[in-house]
Amino acid sequence: MTDVAGRAESGVLADYADFLRLEKGHSVHTVRAYLGDVRGLVSYAGARGVVVGDIDLPLLRSWLADHTRRGAARTSIARQVSSAKSFCAWAVRDGLMGTDPSARLQAPRAHRTLPAVLAPEQVVAAVGAAAGVSEVDDHPDDDHPDDPLALRDRLIVELLYASGIRVGELCGLDLRDIDVDRRVLRVIGKGDKQRTVPYGRPAAQALRRWLSDGRPALATDRSGEALLLGARGGRLDQRMARSVVHRAVEAAGGPAMGPHGLRHSAATHLLEGGADLRIVQEMLGHSSLATTQLYTHVSVERLRAVHRQAHPRA
Repeated sequence: MTDVAGRAESGVLADYADFLRLEKGHSVHTVRAYLGDVRGLVSYAGARGVVVGDIDLPLLRSWLADHTRRGAARTSIARQVSSAKSFCAWAVRDGLMGTDPSARLQAPRAHRTLPAVLAPEQVVAAVGAAAGVSEVDDHPDDDHPDDPLALRDRLIVELLYASGIRVGELCGLDLRDIDVDRRVLRVIGKGDKQRTVPYGRPAAQALRRWLSDGRPALATDRSGEALLLGARGGRLDQRMARSVVHRAVEAAGGPAMGPHGLRHSAATHLLEGGADLRIVQEMLGHSSLATTQLYTHVSVERLRAVHRQAHPRA
């Protein structure tokens, strides 16, 4: 057994959480997922009289097998393997384990499910639905009054699709992150990595209306520099942004999806329009090109679906 005397389970988990949050720069959601898996592993080991320092490969495999028997999906098992590997590597570095028992642990191949993608005309309809109209307003300078929340909701859908950014990145935008002249966003992504993302004219139009007519109507002392605001003036909550997208896409007759579905749609449409894969990778903030390559599969599958429906000898 390695030197773990006097170090309670709660203390180990707290130290590991600090490592994920401060050193690895993981988001709150990622830290929560990893901690949940590791807490389950430590509890499983403890129920069998095994402390953290004595966790070995057979115990890890037994823990995963137990989840499999209880019907865990392959994607869940794959995430748990990743969580175990991250924890064990940290534990070795921190002196809790002498050797890494997870080095030979392998994750099952997950069945890749292709994401739902909106058609371009469905995106237009979703923008209109978010703004509370039957179609997108082509005359933004008209003098008719607009509900500030409708202006905000339209901007949410426009920016998510135009830029392909994540919902957390959207809600984290400040006024200083917008370059209206160049039509680009300064985005802080996973691991606090910064990137610059362009957006198009429709999103610029929606942004201009929000900044001139929508945001000033909602802004309070609580607003600070936040670009998008809630009904009470505070920074927009991610849950509200998700709700806006769900309602807009549903009203547009699209498949059930949230903000990530708009991100999928943006990436797919870029590639179908001839964009270079590495440019799309940079725009989305993917650390690995393999993640971006998923969208090439989406495009191919859509092509095959059309071929099956349309070709007489498909």
